[in-house]
Amino acid sequence: MQEINRAGGKLRVSVVIPVFNGSQTIQGLTGELHAALSESFELEVVLVNDCSADDSAVVCAELARTHPWVRFVDLARNFGEHNAVMAGLAHCSGDCAAIVDDDFQNPPSEVRKLVEKLQEGYDVVFSRYHDKQHHPLRNLASRFNNAVATALLPKDRRLYLASFKVINRFLIDEITRYEGPFPYIDGLILRATSNYATQLVVHDPRQSGRSNYTLRKLLRLWLAMFTNFSILPLRAASLAGFFFAAVGLVLAVVFFIEKLNNPDLPTGWASLVVIFLTVSGVQLFALGMLGEYLGRLFLKDNGSPMFVVRRTINCEPREDEGR
Repeated sequence: MQEINRAGGKLRVSVVIPVFNGSQTIQGLTGELHAALSESFELEVVLVNDCSADDSAVVCAELARTHPWVRFVDLARNFGEHNAVMAGLAHCSGDCAAIVDDDFQNPPSEVRKLVEKLQEGYDVVFSRYHDKQHHPLRNLASRFNNAVATALLPKDRRLYLASFKVINRFLIDEITRYEGPFPYIDGLILRATSNYATQLVVHDPRQSGRSNYTLRKLLRLWLAMFTNFSILPLRAASLAGFFFAAVGLVLAVVFFIEKLNNPDLPTGWASLVVIFLTVSGVQLFALGMLGEYLGRLFLKDNGSPMFVVRRTINCEPREDEGR
């Protein structure tokens, strides 16, 4: 089945792959993408090397030199997965873009399912799985991240924000308008549209290596979600402050009445220490959240980059891109 774009030709599909230490898999993944998609679509693969410690840059550059449908973007330092995806979206030319990991857990043949679902008129199609082949701790962290996203972002609680997704050209253009140094792809998507769907796909085990998501990277992701797309943490700090102020007032009345009824009652230091530490903790939390928001505003106004591109291959605008 050949998908047709609005101009009457083959649908141009860009596959954006953030690459980090993926030298052992990226060549095979690129080849399988071409075998699975090139007959039905005008395929373009955008490889973004996020300053890998292995020879991923060499492998990606060679792929781009030998295959004109491969674009290569080499970042000057490690900016993180979401920044690398933004770099790929900024350099893609497709009618739609599939975001695929470099570890073969998203089978190339499954991209077709997402694209076909997108053609029904959606702006974005998220993948969903019967069984995720991640480590149990990674799955637990993903569920927690999704629960936090449900509280902070305008999404249905049943929607799982998978990294494997396809977005249309309208959404690509909207997302790439963001200029801050801390992008969160799903937040940018849900900020721009509510026209989304899900598609059941297969999730395979990793072919090599281990997940690059560390606790530190997950915390950075959560902070980006907190501070870029919601003021809920500030509201929570305000509510906590109000709550403990009310508790303090009630305790003051209780202690005063108790002292009147029993003048010989010794004043306890334990309750004072507990109240002091609790209220101080709330104050420090509120100050920390304010500092996080202000710090991110400062870094944005100071011109901190979302990504810095060292070099590109095959990324010159094409005559038929119309952009």
